[in-house]
Amino acid sequence: MQIELIEQCLVRASADAVFALALDAERFPALFRGCGPIPGIRRITHHSPAAVGATRTLDNEDNTQLREVITVLDVPNRHAYTLTGMRAPFAWLVRAGHADWTFNANDDGAAVSWSYRFELTSAWAWPVAAPLLGIFMRGAMRRCLAALAAALEPLPAKV
Repeated sequence: MQIELIEQCLVRASADAVFALALDAERFPALFRGCGPIPGIRRITHHSPAAVGATRTLDNEDNTQLREVITVLDVPNRHAYTLTGMRAPFAWLVRAGHADWTFNANDDGAAVSWSYRFELTSAWAWPVAAPLLGIFMRGAMRRCLAALAAALEPLPAKV
């Protein structure tokens, strides 16, 4: 059984700039602040240059660590990865998360879509995992995309 979440936004910046920020190990942690029981990211450590199969470690604000493996890297259009290493109690609900980011350039900037497909440990996990992820992970994704847009969009001119 799976749960899928999708969040989208328009960023008034080039797709190249948005893509670069989404993969920036130094700047991205400040954008993902978490929500409720979903912790923010404190640090991302790349174990090799970004490429399909490359791994990175996420150190979270709650002192947990997660592992990501890049599964798609199509600069500047798409970036996907699998997230593992959840700790209890979250590990009782979710086996892995599969994230997929797309960046589509348009006249207004870049349309960003971020989806997460969570593999549940069993069908019995769904009644707890669905509202937990639907409220808190979706909230964390929404906040992260808003922070990403704010970090890249030009400030309005002062009159």
